[in-house]
Amino acid sequence: MSNIILSHSIYPHKTNQSWVVFIHGAGGSSAIWFRQLRVYQKEHNVLLLDLRGHGKSNQMLSLADKNYCFDHISQDILNVLDHNDITQAHFVGISLGTIIISNIALMAPNRVKSMTLGGAITRFDLRSIILIFSGNTFKHCVPYMWLYRLFAYIMMPRKHHQESRNLFVREAKRLNQKEFIRWFKLAQDVNQLMDVFRKKELKTPTLYIMGHEDHMFLKPAKQIVNLHKNSILHIIKNCGHVCNVEQPDLFNRHSLAFIDKHL
Repeated sequence: MSNIILSHSIYPHKTNQSWVVFIHGAGGSSAIWFRQLRVYQKEHNVLLLDLRGHGKSNQMLSLADKNYCFDHISQDILNVLDHNDITQAHFVGISLGTIIISNIALMAPNRVKSMTLGGAITRFDLRSIILIFSGNTFKHCVPYMWLYRLFAYIMMPRKHHQESRNLFVREAKRLNQKEFIRWFKLAQDVNQLMDVFRKKELKTPTLYIMGHEDHMFLKPAKQIVNLHKNSILHIIKNCGHVCNVEQPDLFNRHSLAFIDKHL
Protein backbone atom coordinates (compact mmCIF):
# COMPACT_ATOMS: atom_id res chain seq x y z
CA MET A 1 0.00 0.00 0.00
CA SER A 2 1.30 3.44 -0.90
CA ASN A 3 2.38 5.87 1.85
CA ILE A 4 2.03 8.99 -0.29
CA ILE A 5 0.62 12.14 1.27
CA LEU A 6 -2.14 13.55 -0.87
CA SER A 7 -2.18 17.20 -1.83
CA HIS A 8 -4.18 19.02 0.82
CA SER A 9 -4.88 22.40 2.38
CA ILE A 10 -5.37 23.30 6.04
CA TYR A 11 -7.55 26.18 7.26
CA PRO A 12 -6.99 26.46 11.02
CA HIS A 13 -9.42 28.00 13.48
CA LYS A 14 -8.00 30.20 16.21
CA THR A 15 -9.94 28.67 19.10
CA ASN A 16 -12.08 25.70 18.04
CA GLN A 17 -10.44 22.27 18.25
CA SER A 18 -12.90 20.43 15.99
CA TRP A 19 -11.87 19.36 12.50
CA VAL A 20 -13.99 18.96 9.36
CA VAL A 21 -12.58 16.95 6.46
CA PHE A 22 -14.14 17.28 3.01
CA ILE A 23 -14.02 14.39 0.51
CA HIS A 24 -14.95 15.02 -3.12
CA GLY A 25 -16.24 12.46 -5.62
CA ALA A 26 -14.66 10.68 -8.57
CA GLY A 27 -13.60 13.12 -11.25
CA GLY A 28 -13.87 16.11 -8.93
CA SER A 29 -11.37 17.87 -6.67
CA SER A 30 -11.32 19.92 -3.50
CA ALA A 31 -12.41 22.89 -5.64
CA ILE A 32 -16.03 21.67 -5.50
CA TRP A 33 -16.21 22.81 -1.86
CA PHE A 34 -15.72 26.50 -2.65
CA ARG A 35 -19.22 27.31 -1.40
CA GLN A 36 -18.62 25.53 1.90
CA LEU A 37 -15.11 26.66 2.82
CA ARG A 38 -15.80 30.25 3.86
CA VAL A 39 -18.75 29.26 6.06
CA TYR A 40 -17.13 26.23 7.67
CA GLN A 41 -13.80 27.85 8.51
CA LYS A 42 -15.62 30.42 10.65
CA GLU A 43 -16.52 27.63 13.09
CA HIS A 44 -14.07 24.74 12.56
CA ASN A 45 -10.62 23.74 11.47
CA VAL A 46 -10.98 22.61 7.86
CA LEU A 47 -9.01 20.09 5.81
CA LEU A 48 -9.48 19.93 2.05
CA LEU A 49 -7.73 17.25 0.00
CA ASP A 50 -7.49 15.94 -3.53
CA LEU A 51 -7.90 12.18 -3.91
CA ARG A 52 -5.19 10.26 -5.73
CA GLY A 53 -5.05 11.17 -9.40
CA HIS A 54 -7.36 14.17 -8.88
CA GLY A 55 -6.72 17.89 -8.64
CA LYS A 56 -3.19 18.63 -7.46
CA SER A 57 -2.73 15.00 -6.42
CA ASN A 58 -2.64 14.01 -10.10
CA GLN A 59 1.13 14.63 -10.04
CA MET A 60 1.47 11.76 -7.56
CA LEU A 61 0.13 9.22 -10.03
CA SER A 62 3.47 7.45 -10.48
CA LEU A 63 3.64 6.81 -6.72
CA ALA A 64 0.16 5.39 -6.41
CA ASP A 65 -0.92 1.75 -6.61
CA LYS A 66 -1.74 0.56 -10.10
CA ASN A 67 -4.89 -1.19 -8.92
CA TYR A 68 -7.18 0.87 -6.72
CA CYS A 69 -9.45 -0.37 -3.97
CA PHE A 70 -11.54 1.52 -1.42
CA ASP A 71 -9.34 0.42 1.48
CA HIS A 72 -6.21 1.91 -0.12
CA ILE A 73 -7.96 5.16 -1.01
CA SER A 74 -9.34 5.38 2.53
CA GLN A 75 -5.85 4.81 3.93
CA ASP A 76 -4.57 7.69 1.79
CA ILE A 77 -6.90 9.97 3.74
CA LEU A 78 -5.96 8.52 7.12
CA ASN A 79 -2.31 9.17 6.18
CA VAL A 80 -3.16 12.84 5.66
CA LEU A 81 -4.84 12.98 9.07
CA ASP A 82 -1.82 11.36 10.71
CA HIS A 83 0.51 13.73 8.87
CA ASN A 84 -1.37 16.67 10.44
CA ASP A 85 -1.85 15.08 13.89
CA ILE A 86 -5.63 14.97 13.50
CA THR A 87 -6.96 12.19 15.71
CA GLN A 88 -10.68 12.69 15.02
CA ALA A 89 -12.74 14.64 12.52
CA HIS A 90 -16.20 15.23 11.16
CA PHE A 91 -16.33 14.10 7.54
CA VAL A 92 -18.36 15.71 4.77
CA GLY A 93 -18.54 14.05 1.36
CA ILE A 94 -20.32 14.17 -1.96
CA SER A 95 -21.18 11.39 -4.43
CA LEU A 96 -18.51 8.65 -4.50
CA GLY A 97 -16.75 10.46 -1.66
CA THR A 98 -19.56 9.31 0.62
CA ILE A 99 -18.59 5.68 0.06
CA ILE A 100 -14.99 6.47 0.96
CA ILE A 101 -16.10 8.17 4.18
CA SER A 102 -18.28 5.20 5.11
CA ASN A 103 -15.33 2.91 4.50
CA ILE A 104 -13.06 5.04 6.70
CA ALA A 105 -15.67 4.76 9.47
CA LEU A 106 -15.62 0.98 9.01
CA MET A 107 -11.80 0.80 9.02
CA ALA A 108 -11.14 3.31 11.80
CA PRO A 109 -14.40 4.15 13.64
CA ASN A 110 -12.57 6.08 16.36
CA ARG A 111 -11.37 8.62 13.78
CA VAL A 112 -14.83 9.63 12.50
CA LYS A 113 -17.02 11.73 14.84
CA SER A 114 -19.82 12.22 12.32
CA MET A 115 -20.56 11.76 8.63
CA THR A 116 -22.43 14.15 6.37
CA LEU A 117 -23.11 12.35 3.10
CA GLY A 118 -24.33 14.55 0.26
CA GLY A 119 -25.70 12.97 -2.90
CA ALA A 120 -24.87 9.69 -1.21
CA ILE A 121 -24.31 6.58 -3.27
CA THR A 122 -25.67 3.68 -1.25
CA ARG A 123 -26.47 1.31 -4.10
CA PHE A 124 -26.42 1.22 -7.90
CA ASP A 125 -29.80 0.53 -9.46
CA LEU A 126 -30.36 -1.17 -12.82
CA ARG A 127 -29.77 2.08 -14.75
CA SER A 128 -26.48 2.62 -12.95
CA ILE A 129 -25.37 -0.94 -13.58
CA ILE A 130 -26.13 -0.60 -17.30
CA LEU A 131 -24.11 2.62 -17.40
CA ILE A 132 -21.18 0.96 -15.65
CA PHE A 133 -21.35 -2.04 -17.98
CA SER A 134 -21.43 0.21 -21.03
CA GLY A 135 -18.57 2.33 -19.75
CA ASN A 136 -16.54 -0.76 -18.90
CA THR A 137 -17.09 -2.08 -22.41
CA PHE A 138 -15.95 1.10 -24.16
CA LYS A 139 -13.48 2.61 -21.67
CA HIS A 140 -10.40 1.62 -23.68
CA CYS A 141 -11.63 2.82 -27.06
CA VAL A 142 -13.70 5.92 -26.25
CA PRO A 143 -12.16 9.14 -24.85
CA TYR A 144 -12.93 9.18 -21.15
CA MET A 145 -14.34 12.71 -21.28
CA TRP A 146 -17.07 11.50 -23.66
CA LEU A 147 -18.08 8.90 -21.09
CA TYR A 148 -17.82 11.34 -18.21
CA ARG A 149 -19.98 13.95 -19.95
CA LEU A 150 -22.56 11.25 -20.70
CA PHE A 151 -22.65 10.04 -17.11
CA ALA A 152 -22.83 13.60 -15.78
CA TYR A 153 -25.79 14.38 -18.04
CA ILE A 154 -27.66 11.20 -17.10
CA MET A 155 -27.17 11.86 -13.37
CA MET A 156 -27.90 15.60 -13.65
CA PRO A 157 -30.24 16.04 -16.63
CA ARG A 158 -32.19 19.19 -15.77
CA LYS A 159 -31.41 22.70 -16.92
CA HIS A 160 -30.69 23.97 -13.43
CA HIS A 161 -28.21 21.09 -12.93
CA GLN A 162 -25.97 22.62 -15.59
CA GLU A 163 -23.61 24.36 -13.17
CA SER A 164 -22.96 21.08 -11.35
CA ARG A 165 -22.39 19.25 -14.64
CA ASN A 166 -20.01 21.90 -15.89
CA LEU A 167 -18.06 21.96 -12.63
CA PHE A 168 -17.55 18.22 -12.56
CA VAL A 169 -16.64 18.05 -16.24
CA ARG A 170 -14.13 20.87 -15.82
CA GLU A 171 -12.46 19.18 -12.85
CA ALA A 172 -12.49 15.78 -14.58
CA LYS A 173 -10.34 17.17 -17.39
CA ARG A 174 -7.39 16.98 -15.01
CA LEU A 175 -7.64 13.20 -15.07
CA ASN A 176 -6.04 11.16 -17.80
CA GLN A 177 -7.44 8.08 -19.53
CA LYS A 178 -5.54 5.57 -17.39
CA GLU A 179 -6.55 7.29 -14.17
CA PHE A 180 -10.19 7.42 -15.26
CA ILE A 181 -10.11 3.67 -15.95
CA ARG A 182 -8.66 2.94 -12.50
CA TRP A 183 -11.41 4.88 -10.78
CA PHE A 184 -14.06 3.51 -13.10
CA LYS A 185 -13.16 -0.03 -12.09
CA LEU A 186 -13.94 0.91 -8.49
CA ALA A 187 -17.59 1.37 -9.42
CA GLN A 188 -17.87 -2.37 -9.90
CA ASP A 189 -17.19 -2.87 -6.17
CA VAL A 190 -19.79 -0.42 -4.90
CA ASN A 191 -22.79 -2.74 -4.45
CA GLN A 192 -20.72 -5.40 -2.73
CA LEU A 193 -19.21 -2.87 -0.34
CA MET A 194 -22.54 -1.17 0.34
CA ASP A 195 -24.06 -4.55 1.20
CA VAL A 196 -21.52 -4.72 4.03
CA PHE A 197 -22.55 -1.25 5.26
CA ARG A 198 -26.23 -2.15 4.96
CA LYS A 199 -25.87 -5.29 7.08
CA LYS A 200 -23.45 -3.84 9.62
CA GLU A 201 -24.72 -0.48 10.81
CA LEU A 202 -21.99 1.93 11.81
CA LYS A 203 -22.37 3.64 15.18
CA THR A 204 -21.17 6.93 13.68
CA PRO A 205 -23.91 9.61 13.57
CA THR A 206 -24.79 10.05 9.91
CA LEU A 207 -26.67 12.74 8.02
CA TYR A 208 -27.76 12.07 4.44
CA ILE A 209 -28.42 15.22 2.42
CA MET A 210 -30.09 14.38 -0.88
CA GLY A 211 -31.60 16.39 -3.69
CA HIS A 212 -35.26 15.73 -4.41
CA GLU A 213 -34.29 15.37 -8.10
CA ASP A 214 -31.44 12.91 -7.48
CA HIS A 215 -33.36 10.28 -9.39
CA MET A 216 -30.62 7.64 -9.33
CA PHE A 217 -29.66 7.67 -5.65
CA LEU A 218 -32.46 9.15 -3.52
CA LYS A 219 -34.57 6.00 -3.22
CA PRO A 220 -31.67 3.76 -2.04
CA ALA A 221 -30.69 6.46 0.48
CA LYS A 222 -34.22 6.45 1.90
CA GLN A 223 -34.05 2.68 2.25
CA ILE A 224 -30.77 2.64 4.16
CA VAL A 225 -31.90 5.43 6.51
CA ASN A 226 -34.99 3.38 7.34
CA LEU A 227 -32.70 0.48 8.30
CA HIS A 228 -30.15 2.42 10.37
CA LYS A 229 -31.16 4.11 13.62
CA ASN A 230 -28.03 6.30 13.71
CA SER A 231 -28.88 7.91 10.36
CA ILE A 232 -31.16 10.77 9.41
CA LEU A 233 -32.15 12.11 6.00
CA HIS A 234 -32.75 15.64 4.78
CA ILE A 235 -34.13 16.13 1.27
CA ILE A 236 -33.60 19.44 -0.52
CA LYS A 237 -36.23 20.51 -3.03
CA ASN A 238 -35.34 21.74 -6.54
CA CYS A 239 -31.98 20.05 -6.24
CA GLY A 240 -30.18 17.24 -8.01
CA HIS A 241 -27.17 15.06 -7.21
CA VAL A 242 -24.53 17.67 -6.34
CA CYS A 243 -26.49 19.36 -3.57
CA ASN A 244 -23.54 21.25 -2.07
CA VAL A 245 -23.20 23.19 -5.34
CA GLU A 246 -26.85 23.54 -6.33
CA GLN A 247 -28.22 24.50 -2.90
CA PRO A 248 -25.16 25.51 -0.86
CA ASP A 249 -26.98 27.62 1.73
CA LEU A 250 -29.30 24.78 2.72
CA PHE A 251 -26.50 22.22 2.54
CA ASN A 252 -24.31 24.36 4.81
CA ARG A 253 -27.08 25.12 7.28
CA HIS A 254 -28.16 21.52 7.79
CA SER A 255 -24.67 20.02 7.78
CA LEU A 256 -23.25 22.56 10.26
CA ALA A 257 -26.23 22.12 12.58
CA PHE A 258 -25.71 18.36 12.49
CA ILE A 259 -22.00 18.68 13.28
CA ASP A 260 -22.74 21.06 16.15
CA LYS A 261 -24.91 18.36 17.73
CA HIS A 262 -22.01 15.90 17.70
CA LEU A 263 -19.01 17.97 18.79
